[in-house]
Amino acid sequence: MSSIKPLSWSQPKFKKTVGNVTQDQAQTLALDELINEKLQLAIINRAGVVPNDEVINQQLLQIAQSQGVNSLSEFQSRLDAERAGSYAALRANLIQDAAIQALWQNQIQSRVRITDDQIDAFLNSPESARLNQVQYRLLHIRVPYLDNTASEQNRQQAALVAERVKSSLDAGMNLDQAMQNARGDYTPDLQGADTGLINAAALPPAIAAKVDKLTIGQTSTPIVTANGIDIVKVVNKQQQNQVIVPKWQTSHILARIDSNQSSDIAEQKINAIYQQLQQGADFGTLAATYSDDTGSASQHGSLGWVNEGDMVPEFETMMKHTAKGDFSTPFRSQFGWHILKVNDVRQHDITEQYRRNAAHEYLFLRSAPQAQEDWLQELRSSAYIKIYE
Repeated sequence: MSSIKPLSWSQPKFKKTVGNVTQDQAQTLALDELINEKLQLAIINRAGVVPNDEVINQQLLQIAQSQGVNSLSEFQSRLDAERAGSYAALRANLIQDAAIQALWQNQIQSRVRITDDQIDAFLNSPESARLNQVQYRLLHIRVPYLDNTASEQNRQQAALVAERVKSSLDAGMNLDQAMQNARGDYTPDLQGADTGLINAAALPPAIAAKVDKLTIGQTSTPIVTANGIDIVKVVNKQQQNQVIVPKWQTSHILARIDSNQSSDIAEQKINAIYQQLQQGADFGTLAATYSDDTGSASQHGSLGWVNEGDMVPEFETMMKHTAKGDFSTPFRSQFGWHILKVNDVRQHDITEQYRRNAAHEYLFLRSAPQAQEDWLQELRSSAYIKIYE
């Protein structure tokens, strides 16, 4: 069975894509992309960018879990059993992508300024209809090249496999079936993902442009990039004009872990407080008396109204699983041991905020390709580039 590698769309790479191109055009496009990539990596190497191992490991674990593997050691063994060095190559690719994304954010975002007046003008224009919240579920398959310096023969082989992928998806095959049916004797493993429902704004512009023209059940024409050829099929499409999110009115008691209080002592303290709560003690009184979070303790533990994403993951998870009017069991975060209470829950309409944020993102993405092109032209004009035939 072909290995399935989920394809990340978090990095906004504005790569030129074409539908029907000649072999010479495809080769020129790939060469341009390779030169641009090398120039960016040279800047990264000079800057001494060090990847965040925790982030890279989390990405690797997500890929592993998508393939039914729950540990990185098992995932490494499986990949290397299929092809020696595959795990290290995948990790290196994720590190490179993360570094280029950081460079992109630093260089391009500083060149594109979107003002409130521009956002207001856009929201008052007919074009703002594009911001209606659209979500797609896609089957996304990539036919990768052997490497970034793939030969013309390899590119022709990839193009043939991509056409077979499209035919297989058009015939109604699922992700695994389409990949197995299309691969044949093609050496590189095909990469694929069932995205689940994903916001249109999260798609790269090249993919979004293709998907926007497709109806449910349709498959795109092959999309040629420097790294391979992509094909996407629209499985589902949903659209909402209103964005409603929950908010929690929350209080907590903290037993802090620091140089003055070890984890064991903090745990003993929070467990003693929990016993008092179980016996009917007042949460606010205990918070005011014993909580190590002095700011909230002065408010009887109150944190006010909390939005999704405001708190650390451990706190948010427990908050979402605690019923209104109830308190949680003790749990630990990076700050120490907590008990929280959910005083109230309400639904909050953030449609206007969402539309303004989406408008900013849309205007930014519309301007960013030219900003990136200008930046890359500056890089190329100041670099010495020699192409060996």
